[in-house]
Amino acid sequence: MWITYLIVIVLVLLSGLFSGLTLGLLSLDLFDLRRKVKLGNKDATKIYPLRKQGNLLLVTLLLGNVAVNSTLAVFLGSITAGVFAGLISTGLIVIFGEIIPQAVFSRHALKLGAKTTWLVYFFLYLLYPISKPLAIMLDKTLGAEMPTIFSKKEFRFFLKEQRNLKTNIKNKEFKILEKGLIFSVKKVRNVMTPRVNIYMLSQKTKLSKKTLENIHQRGHTRIPVYNNSKDKVVGMLYVKDLITIDPNDAIMVKKVMRKNVEYVNYLDPLDKILEKFQKKRVHVFLVRGKFHGISGLVTLEDILEEIVGEIVDEYDLMVDMRKIKKK
Repeated sequence: MWITYLIVIVLVLLSGLFSGLTLGLLSLDLFDLRRKVKLGNKDATKIYPLRKQGNLLLVTLLLGNVAVNSTLAVFLGSITAGVFAGLISTGLIVIFGEIIPQAVFSRHALKLGAKTTWLVYFFLYLLYPISKPLAIMLDKTLGAEMPTIFSKKEFRFFLKEQRNLKTNIKNKEFKILEKGLIFSVKKVRNVMTPRVNIYMLSQKTKLSKKTLENIHQRGHTRIPVYNNSKDKVVGMLYVKDLITIDPNDAIMVKKVMRKNVEYVNYLDPLDKILEKFQKKRVHVFLVRGKFHGISGLVTLEDILEEIVGEIVDEYDLMVDMRKIKKK
């Protein structure tokens, strides 16, 4: 009689194992596991070869669970009879074969799954003749597993949730990630310096002592140069090119400026402009407005600040040049 009781205990444990593994292993996202494997996670490395055989794993665990529960009912029927046997069988299976193991495996699927892979492989090979044909049918009917795809809103919400949990990601890094997600939504007009605040020079301006002092006080590294009208920018004055200039010579800006001028549209998205900065290898773009006139100026620093926050060095004045001066 004691052998029967021992068999019942073993069957209850196996029922719980199959139930827990079914929920635990199949709840692990295949693509998340693959990322963990590439990052060197040892538990994921053990589980991934099993998990990628999704339907074969599912059929094997379900067949094992059904077989164990059916056998358990038979053995319990030999110990007790009638309604009492049904109640005991149901109670054992529900509590120890379903609820407890599933609750445990749902929280520790990766660790427990990695420790029991050897047992899963045993049943995989044991039930292979039955489970493999069923798995092939499911593969052909349902197709391959699809990765979880997040929209921008979902991913931002996911980041907010992660921010409240204990992770090794710093608060500043979360801010950069969040700003990066809305980066492409913003347009050039949202970050540019408006035309009214742009410091420009005429190509006929003489680089006298007063002009050089004024340039120095402004603190700009590149200054647009126009001809007659500020809508006709013909060059860019690089302040570093003024190092050798003698103010007594009164050289005109035209002789020192560089003629390469790059333009962008005020409605261009910031991600497109960042690519253009990298491709053109410049640090300043003039912005064309609705009627193709000069509506502003955007720098590489303006773009980067939308991701990493305000960038200020020891020479910068804390003035927001994007705010149009009120007359």
